Amino acid sequence: MAIATAQHLPLDPEGRPDNLQDIEISRDQLLEWYRRIALIRRVEELAAKAYTQRKILGFCHLYIGQEAVAVGAIAALRDEDTVVTAYRDHGQAIARGVSPRAVMAELFGRRDGVTHGIGGSMHMGSAAHNFFGGFGIVGGHVPLAAGAAFASKYRGDGTVALCFFGDGAAQQGAFFEALALAQLWKLPCVFLCENNYYAMGTSLERQSFLTDMSRRGDGVGMRRWQFGGFDVADVYRNVKAAVDHARSGQGPVILEAVTYRYRGHSMSDPAKYRKEGELESFKAKDALKSAARRLIEEHQVDQDTLSRIKDEIEVIAQDAYTFAGASPEPDPAHLYDYTYAGTTSDSSGEI
Repeated sequence: MAIATAQHLPLDPEGRPDNLQDIEISRDQLLEWYRRIALIRRVEELAAKAYTQRKILGFCHLYIGQEAVAVGAIAALRDEDTVVTAYRDHGQAIARGVSPRAVMAELFGRRDGVTHGIGGSMHMGSAAHNFFGGFGIVGGHVPLAAGAAFASKYRGDGTVALCFFGDGAAQQGAFFEALALAQLWKLPCVFLCENNYYAMGTSLERQSFLTDMSRRGDGVGMRRWQFGGFDVADVYRNVKAAVDHARSGQGPVILEAVTYRYRGHSMSDPAKYRKEGELESFKAKDALKSAARRLIEEHQVDQDTLSRIKDEIEVIAQDAYTFAGASPEPDPAHLYDYTYAGTTSDSSGEI
């Protein structure tokens, strides 16, 4: 029996800047974002295939449906900025610049993975990309983002920390504590809630009286607003405005991007709690379709160009899949590397 009914929530304009449309987006930017969305989508589809073939074991949380949030948000950052995220992290890692090969090999638990097969699906960290995640404890990573922002302010280096979290994490105590300190100390941090309507299988309206998670910032006096997370251009404009605000020294911002995941919470979740027709209604807002529509209508990009991009993406994604399958198993001698101080036997890796 369906136990939850996700609704298309009306977006509250309160707090949102009035000049977002003044933030320009070029044809080349939008084309690159379309490529990234398509790449994340295809890599995740192949990850689902690998999971059913038991080439990927353990937990596996797919990002399909939410790609516009990662791509648009990370595009608003500089390379030296910090990204902290939870365990639905494959798409965010690719959006940050981690290679599909390294992501897929990590999913396979292989030596050539981004964390050398040690982390797996839930731990795609890469210091080389200033990408710190994912973290398996719900909401536990949010204080780490505040810590990264504190370090930035202490150094005076002008960087910003961007923290991705889900609507379920917005109910955790550590989350509230991080917001309180970030606002008190005016830390350069943007807290971005990816509200995909479900905390595992619990619908938004069954877990929270508030359905706009940006309003969590009201209690500490933090700048906040909500926006739709299906259009990559909209995501970019909203997050860039927040990042610019935080970088200017005016303090942190908490945002909510209303989005939707097409798959269950993890690969083991059949998502039978959805109402009939709900998934299809959200697919009408699909990130790939939205980006393609913008390219065609605003930049006169033809369908052949988009088809060529998809063909190129297919080659890259299949190459990552093949590469992961051929990558060697991790050396057991490195099992406790990065667990105990002074035990790292090879410091040349990306971790």
